[in-house]
Amino acid sequence: MTALGRPQFLLQFSEVLVKWRRFFNVLAAQQGQSEMMVLDQKLELEQLKTIDLLDWNSLINDTTRISNLLMVPNLKTGHLEPLLKKFTAEEEQQMKRMLQRVDILAKHAVENGVRLMVDAEQTYFQPAISRLTLEMQRKFNREKPTIFNTYQCYLKQEAYDNVTMDVELSRREGWFFGAKLVRGAYMYQERARAAEIGYEDPINPDYETTNRMYHCLEYVLEEIERSRRANVMVATHNEDTIKFTLERMNDMDLSPAENKVYFGQLLGMCDQISFPLQAGFPVYKYVPYGPVNEVIPYLSRRAQENRGFMKGSQRERTLLWKELKRRLLKGQILYKPVY
Repeated sequence: MTALGRPQFLLQFSEVLVKWRRFFNVLAAQQGQSEMMVLDQKLELEQLKTIDLLDWNSLINDTTRISNLLMVPNLKTGHLEPLLKKFTAEEEQQMKRMLQRVDILAKHAVENGVRLMVDAEQTYFQPAISRLTLEMQRKFNREKPTIFNTYQCYLKQEAYDNVTMDVELSRREGWFFGAKLVRGAYMYQERARAAEIGYEDPINPDYETTNRMYHCLEYVLEEIERSRRANVMVATHNEDTIKFTLERMNDMDLSPAENKVYFGQLLGMCDQISFPLQAGFPVYKYVPYGPVNEVIPYLSRRAQENRGFMKGSQRERTLLWKELKRRLLKGQILYKPVY
């Protein structure tokens, strides 16, 4: 989403959402205390409705002032205050244009019968990206899961909490839930920023913890089994995760032909996982494209950010050499497997 406009808007909107979350956490933690009851009364009903103004049609409407939504609660006074004192007309238009571009993409996806998967990005952008994607799902996922949100499982507890909350919301409001589950690609960048600015590291302490968090996948599979209305993209290069998914699908009698569960890997990575899955499952290869001077640095960052995963490339090289030797010995250099 950051490619569609002014990333500063996502940063500011994320800050608003985080401050509101903290505010409600304080209210919940101190419920019943007289001082907090007074504070609660100070926040007028009309002011609290601000947080629910995020209806997608309102957001993209030219008459809606986005800056009016960037209001945060003051815990001392109990009043709402603007995040920034002044927005120029140009800044307002830049924010509006970003949302309108997303709307064009979503409508195009619906018209062409394809799915639109919104990528996750850094934690300081992600609250806004997730919330805006949720609003799109409310509008465009009424008949089938067209818009997919992305959940990063290397974040501490967030993936499971967000998946369960969004699934519950889709049940109550009657729209189709769509999720792409990833481990995450910004670990070193996130940790460096946390250390530099001085806040808690948002990333799980080790790979095993992230693996356990990835099994929020089971919650989504159970929702598919229950309602047949949810869809999930299992975006992973981890063989154990793939095996876990296939085993749980078999246990739940979820047929690959139903097209509720998809698999995805980067093009050129882990083909030993992708090719066997193609025997019956929807498999997608993620293809970065663009000018060479932009794509090469992108792939280099992916290699750096996924250093832990790249250790598995030794296994892939071993399998490639094994297959090459087999073809040479059998005279099958141009061998094409039959699926």
